[in-house]
Amino acid sequence: MLRYLATGSFLLCVADFTGVSESSACRYVHQVCRAIARQRPNFISFPSNEIDRNRVVNGFYSHSRFPRVIGAVDCTHIKMQSPGGDNAEVFRNRKGWFSINTQCICNPWLKIMDIVARWPGSSHDQIIFDNSNIKHKFETGVIKGYLLGYGGYEVTPYLMTPLLNPTTRSQQLYNESHIRTRNVIERCFGVMKRRFPVLSKGLTVNLNNTQAIIVACAVLHNICVDMHDELPDDELMENNFINDVNENHIDNLVGTRGRQERDRLINDHFANLL
Repeated sequence: MLRYLATGSFLLCVADFTGVSESSACRYVHQVCRAIARQRPNFISFPSNEIDRNRVVNGFYSHSRFPRVIGAVDCTHIKMQSPGGDNAEVFRNRKGWFSINTQCICNPWLKIMDIVARWPGSSHDQIIFDNSNIKHKFETGVIKGYLLGYGGYEVTPYLMTPLLNPTTRSQQLYNESHIRTRNVIERCFGVMKRRFPVLSKGLTVNLNNTQAIIVACAVLHNICVDMHDELPDDELMENNFINDVNENHIDNLVGTRGRQERDRLINDHFANLL
């Protein structure tokens, strides 16, 4: 199973290597991936106590002095074969290939704290976030702090996005800090796809197994982070994911309360860094 995830080889190659039939290899891989995916609550979660929460906030602040950040959010496309059927085209993304648009939130050390791996490739990042359980937790105050997202997300009191046209020095400092701090989610995607090339080469299994494999890779990625596993080579990592992470191609969608909170943050914090 790990050979399949770590090489992206066809299941037939995995079967030949392990000395079992292709159908057996397929069955074993899917059973094990589903079992690992079911361990998600034990390995993928937000900080559950104040000590761990403060550790995350301080970790983000040490990057580029952006305060009260609890996570960085973005989506990445996981390549897959056409699922077939009447709704197959909704899985075709804007780059023309079939995918699952997968939302993740990570901490400063590239550990995934939340994952949503069920939306077709044509789905916009904002739609995925709006329909996620994690948004409800921020809305109701269960999770406190800022999420950092790129300009395609709507700015809210808890989700900070970059300014489209910063003019003052404090606004420029805000944007610079935001970009450098939020970069961890792009690195997270790159590291995970480098560790598990099957996520980049394309999944050739049915939809349910595709989703299970994505979540299983996220669980295994977090285990690697916890075990301080050596990170993949940066150059190879960059080449592996540069075309798959969503680009900042959409102007900011502005919510009034979110804009007010962002302005307050700039005036109260970043203006004092001058």
